[in-house]
Amino acid sequence: MRLFVTVFLCLLPFFSFAAEKVFDFNARCQQAYDAVMQLRMNDAKALLDAEKQEHPDNLIPYYIDNYRDFFPLFFNEDPALYNASKGHRSERLDLMAAGPSSSPYYLFTQAAIRFQWAFVKLKFGEKWDAVWDIRKAYVMLKDNQRRFPGFTPNSLLLGAMQAVFGTIPDGYKWITNILGMRGNIQQGMAMVQRFVSSTDPNAQLFKEESYYYYCYLKVFIENKPDEAFAFMQQRQLDTRNNFLFALMVANLSMNNQRADMGIRVLENRDDHASYLELPYTNYLMGVMKLERQDTDAAAYLEKFVTQFKGKFYVKEAYQRLSWAYLLQGRMDQAKRYREAVLTHGNTETDADKQAQKDAKSGHWPHPALLKARLLSDGGFFNEAMKVLLTVHAADFPAMEDKLEYAYRMGRVLDEMGQEDKAIAMYTATIRVGANRPEYYAARAALQMGYIYERRNDKSKAAECYRTCISMPDHDYKNSLDHRAKAGLERLGMD
Repeated sequence: MRLFVTVFLCLLPFFSFAAEKVFDFNARCQQAYDAVMQLRMNDAKALLDAEKQEHPDNLIPYYIDNYRDFFPLFFNEDPALYNASKGHRSERLDLMAAGPSSSPYYLFTQAAIRFQWAFVKLKFGEKWDAVWDIRKAYVMLKDNQRRFPGFTPNSLLLGAMQAVFGTIPDGYKWITNILGMRGNIQQGMAMVQRFVSSTDPNAQLFKEESYYYYCYLKVFIENKPDEAFAFMQQRQLDTRNNFLFALMVANLSMNNQRADMGIRVLENRDDHASYLELPYTNYLMGVMKLERQDTDAAAYLEKFVTQFKGKFYVKEAYQRLSWAYLLQGRMDQAKRYREAVLTHGNTETDADKQAQKDAKSGHWPHPALLKARLLSDGGFFNEAMKVLLTVHAADFPAMEDKLEYAYRMGRVLDEMGQEDKAIAMYTATIRVGANRPEYYAARAALQMGYIYERRNDKSKAAECYRTCISMPDHDYKNSLDHRAKAGLERLGMD
């Protein structure tokens, strides 16, 4: 017997016993996660490698690794990187599934990985795979919420999903019904709001990520950009050292007529080599500088189309390059970039689709209307009005230009706080353009809805939103219908 015990003890080191996996979001993992959320990828990798070496059974470093894949793929859309990285999804899901099911991180990490890869797949055209990943993530989060109702991170992702699902147009609700996903803007936003305000330790871990969700939902779902920008100011987001925050503020500035702010944020950020390289930054700068009529706008857009390896925003970037040279009177360059619209990028976004359509039409925008549009889009309303006052509707022989003039005048008046005058111009735009292919009438209806919603006239606001949705086959229909649908949902009149 003694001989058997001795032999067994001698052989024991040669037997492999799998140690129990754990989800330990320790201090080093928190530092690595914070580095990733600031887009300091090399710093994060060093921390994660050290954690894997010291604690090989901790699964959290492999979960954070998924963020390191997500951000470059989502922003840069490099097909070669996607092909090299897409196998990581299943590897990480298998790793998370090997963890203890008694932990709230067991289902949460799997759901979050699926959620992130769904957005990546959308960028690479794998739409149905993306939808099914979102559906599986949703089911996992609902299950995790039932099992661990006190685990606050559930509410961040579930709340964001519910808010977005609540804006899906009626024509596409069959998809969410089949997939078993339900949406409600008010409930979803309330969940995200509770998470952002929570002092729970688990909520504190994901606090900066929650700010990202919250601000985008505030702007694009609730249509409350002023509240989003006030929140950013209140929380004093570090846009100098956190590249992701700088990108978010710049992107929201570009989409909400705050070009000066967006340019300032990008110019003042720390651009040390430790941060992820993103050509998308040049796109943002080029668009906003063109709106401000800066002479170096084209240089940024040219750098973007040269460096970017993806398909999104490309047609729009070439279109804006053609506009930049059109306004300079350099038609040879303008025509060259308009031709590039037809051969580069894709038409997945409404803006890219519109750029393609405009390039095919052969119709060039009137310089005065184009300049007014760009200035207005950038938030330079007084300058835009000065341009519009130099021309009259009768100066434009083409009906689409007359229609655009009425719409542009309405938008600038609206932004300058002259709402009654804006409504008159919007009404004229709708009357003339409701059955035309241009987007001006539909956008005029949407903007009128916003005015009446601000005035708490729910009936008129809903009427405007429904008018927007009812207009068939116009430019930007998907995005405008989505915004109008969100308006009806906010009003409780869906």
